[in-house]
Amino acid sequence: MTQISLEKLRKEYGRLTAVNDLTLKIQDKTLVSLLGPSGCGKTTTLKMIAGLLRPTSGTIYFDNKDVTALSPRDRRIGLVFQDYAIFTHMTAYKNIAYGLRIRRLSDTEARKEVTDIAKLLHISEILDKMPRRMTQRELQTVALARTLVTKPSILLLDEPLSNLDAAFRVRMRAELRTLQMEIEQTLIYVTHDQIEAMAMSDKVAVMNKGVLQQYGTPDEIYERPQSKFVAGFIGMPPMNFVECTFVQKGDKAYLDQGSFRVDVTHLKSVIEEGATGPEMILGIRPEDMTVHERPPTKEAIEVSVESYDPMGSESIVYAKLGNHLIRLLASGTFAAQPNEKRHIAFNVDAIHVIDKKTDKCIV
Repeated sequence: MTQISLEKLRKEYGRLTAVNDLTLKIQDKTLVSLLGPSGCGKTTTLKMIAGLLRPTSGTIYFDNKDVTALSPRDRRIGLVFQDYAIFTHMTAYKNIAYGLRIRRLSDTEARKEVTDIAKLLHISEILDKMPRRMTQRELQTVALARTLVTKPSILLLDEPLSNLDAAFRVRMRAELRTLQMEIEQTLIYVTHDQIEAMAMSDKVAVMNKGVLQQYGTPDEIYERPQSKFVAGFIGMPPMNFVECTFVQKGDKAYLDQGSFRVDVTHLKSVIEEGATGPEMILGIRPEDMTVHERPPTKEAIEVSVESYDPMGSESIVYAKLGNHLIRLLASGTFAAQPNEKRHIAFNVDAIHVIDKKTDKCIV
């Protein structure tokens, strides 16, 4: 298996910088997701790792060996795209065996390899099927088997589940994660779906506009985002952002929005050290607020309910907080009329304080 190191990797297309000096280390036998919105540079990064694109500058190492100039064939990588690219005139067996025949394995050797990988992926019963009779899950699994059977040192997957329906995606990402742990493969997974990335990965690299925003475990990225972009991109429903001012009165400190304020005295020294000025953004996740008909404490804040979406066991509530529209989670039995008043309480230990000028998370 293989450890991958990217050092100041850069890809330019004229004036457009698709990947901007990306430095990243992917440990051996781990599953790492490249996560971000469309156009953030994640697929370009994957193609440079695969050798399909030559970097403008920077270096790619496999186990401390510089492979930047090597061809894809010499890198021993396996690549699976969103488009399955199955040969429609071949059975599942022949599709999987195709790469082995190019490598001139004997029929006996190829049959053993195909049988073994089909058993591992639970597709032994479809080896005689033609693609036109396969389900999307079967097509995706055959494409994966065709790659795995060649025993690549690194497996690269580019949005491989996006063509599947929601139920199959949940099942397939669980199967992929289990498979990766079984074969102890170094796997890089490109996705725009934060749920996939957070559910499957040992580590997640969040990218935006070609720049690495944060690299860490799913828990680290969720609980301790380093920028406003990461804080807003990770989490569903997304984090709420409220512009406010850091003010001090005596030995107390507050985030003051005008219509309400939050006591942040316990964070005073941290904010003072990290702030470039008094203008801040308060970040609070929907699940870190509770909604009440009457004020539960004197710190509770009045809001005006705009609407709510019942989601079974919980509801997403949209409410006006000052001049901001926020989202919060309530019980599935929540009910209110438009413009009806409610009161919310923050979990102050879960708030995030973001410097407005730099968009960096101070807390």
